[in-house]
Amino acid sequence: MKIPAELKYTAEHLWVKAQDDGTYLAGITDYAQDLLGDIVYVEAPAVGTELSAGKPCGLVESVKTGSDLHAPVSGAVIAINEELQGTPELINENTYEAWIFKLTPSSPNEINDLLDAEAYQKILGE
Repeated sequence: MKIPAELKYTAEHLWVKAQDDGTYLAGITDYAQDLLGDIVYVEAPAVGTELSAGKPCGLVESVKTGSDLHAPVSGAVIAINEELQGTPELINENTYEAWIFKLTPSSPNEINDLLDAEAYQKILGE
């Protein structure tokens, strides 16, 4: 299972990647996509939606089950990965490239509250 060191993580199995322009990309982790199995549908939060950290903001469905997406940090959604609307299985193929939504954080320091790769690995080991 891959847990890239350069990303931040939530206990709800989302990864967050800081972009050079101060925005963040977010998607589900390798662990989450492995648990879900073959992903068949992604409901991303709508562009313009104001997210609150930790609150449900979307859905990922697989042939096995559905799983809520929880906002990793507070902020405004500025883009969604349109490719996933037609080919959600891209998450299974390369979960760390298949981002689900992009947001502008309302409090950039919130990213410091997220888990680093080592802390996320510990959660998975429990």
